Amino acid sequence: MRKINSTNYQNQKILEMSCGLSYAVELLSGRWKVNILWNLDRGVNRYGALNRSIPGISEKMLTQRLRDLKAEGLIIRKDFKTIPPHVEYSLSKAGKELIPVLELLCNWGTRVRSITKLDYNLIQ
Repeated sequence: MRKINSTNYQNQKILEMSCGLSYAVELLSGRWKVNILWNLDRGVNRYGALNRSIPGISEKMLTQRLRDLKAEGLIIRKDFKTIPPHVEYSLSKAGKELIPVLELLCNWGTRVRSITKLDYNLIQ
């Protein structure tokens, strides 16, 4: 998290305004965002189902990322105003447009995993 008054922060915002790629990367930055979008595209649309479908995500983080994605306009939250609460999430138009890009990234990541330098031994 950068200080809003810092030169670094201001330079990042200038870059995001002038470069679509930088804007897209910033929009998707934050752990779990692409996983949530991916699962929503595959029909997982309730909080509990999303929580079960993404191994390792905490409830706090899922809640925060859903709020972020909604605020950024990538997902839609529909509250049915019932008791017990019934809320469903879906991709917005912008979120749906992102899915083909995520599919390309997924395929690329699968292809280059064996030749890139990410060390999964550090995760243990």
